[in-house]
Amino acid sequence: MATAIQPEIDQIHEPRLRLKNSGTERGSVDGGWWPRSTDLEAELPSLAAALEQSVGPVTRVSYHLDTWDPATRKVYLGDRIVPLEGFRFTDPHTITAIGSNSRQLILLVVPPETSQEAADTALRSAAGEGSTTTTTEILAGEGVPA
Repeated sequence: MATAIQPEIDQIHEPRLRLKNSGTERGSVDGGWWPRSTDLEAELPSLAAALEQSVGPVTRVSYHLDTWDPATRKVYLGDRIVPLEGFRFTDPHTITAIGSNSRQLILLVVPPETSQEAADTALRSAAGEGSTTTTTEILAGEGVPA
């Protein structure tokens, strides 16, 4: 069963997101995202809207099960049902968004409780031109528990 996501007006916000410029070396991630909570269903609408220019409408999302609160297997994003695929074998510090044009973006997930300064630096590092640093190295470099 899909969950319809209808955020309240005061919950709608721009995602804290940085993406690498197209054409730069990908490395382990395509950018970074600093969600405000571990409620994936609540966080996805703004993220999906922000990623649409890069990947088209998001058609699938995969994530690490232990990083997020329990989520349904499908959610509505606008008028689309989007499967959520939780795994334990993926990097717990990433989320993958796949768009309608079959392009995927792998994003570093900065834990919500991270300080503003450390999160900003981690996002810049994840989106840095030519950055090939691993997610663990990026977070550890900012003192964020990995």
